[in-house]
Amino acid sequence: MIRRWHVALLAVLAVFALACDGAGNAAPQPTKTSAKPAAGYPASMVALGDSITAGLGSCLAYLGCTRNSWSTGSNSAIQSHYQRILDKNGKIKGNAVNLAEPGAEADALDGQARLAVERKPAYVTVLIGANDACAGRVQDMTSVGRFRDEVDEGLARLKKGAPKARVLMVSIPDLYRLWQIGSKDAKAVEVWNKGRICPSMLAAPTSTADADEQRREKVRDRIDDYNTQLRQACRAYGGKCRWDGGAARRVRFGLDRLSRYDYFHPNADGQKELADVVYPGRFTW
Repeated sequence: MIRRWHVALLAVLAVFALACDGAGNAAPQPTKTSAKPAAGYPASMVALGDSITAGLGSCLAYLGCTRNSWSTGSNSAIQSHYQRILDKNGKIKGNAVNLAEPGAEADALDGQARLAVERKPAYVTVLIGANDACAGRVQDMTSVGRFRDEVDEGLARLKKGAPKARVLMVSIPDLYRLWQIGSKDAKAVEVWNKGRICPSMLAAPTSTADADEQRREKVRDRIDDYNTQLRQACRAYGGKCRWDGGAARRVRFGLDRLSRYDYFHPNADGQKELADVVYPGRFTW
């Protein structure tokens, strides 16, 4: 996850994104369709969120790679939600849009929701919040109250503009466990020591000093608080929102599931695993 002070760099690199991502954020163009739509499966979808959903670092460059996204990806190896729905309802072909932004925090959700409602989606995935915890300093993390307000604002816009859309709210992955496994790997430590990736959690990754231990625990606890708010916000949204039950939070990504660019974002295999564990199955809500 990257914070906003990386966005300018990403903008410069974006001119190279097509080499990595085919059509960039354009709707995927899969090859498999269903002759007879299965009941309940949506015919359009939109992905909201941050760099995880944008597929950052999952291709051959450290850029967004939406074709590998767990949500809307067109890479057949991922078996994204889009591809799984396509197997059941061919009408969704070409009707999946990824609006996730690298660096996005919860306050970006309202703007993404505004763009989403213009597309009248039947299914919306939301995964956001890690950037709110991945601050330069612990004291700069988004407060829990502000986080909830920003999530509610985005969901309210979505509910008003696309009241029939079904929403999947995905929990924030366990960054504390990520530190635990990565701090024992020399390459991951080398990357994290550069200080550009989630410094609130990953700074001084091998330090066992009390101050560093307490810092990591505060970030872990803040993410747990965010997940509680996401679950409650989904419940308050009503019957059209489904919480993933903490499935993404429970994923035990090994280093082989992480991008070698930052040892933080899921690589293609990690995206596939994420797609699998949070897929809602039958669309009955």
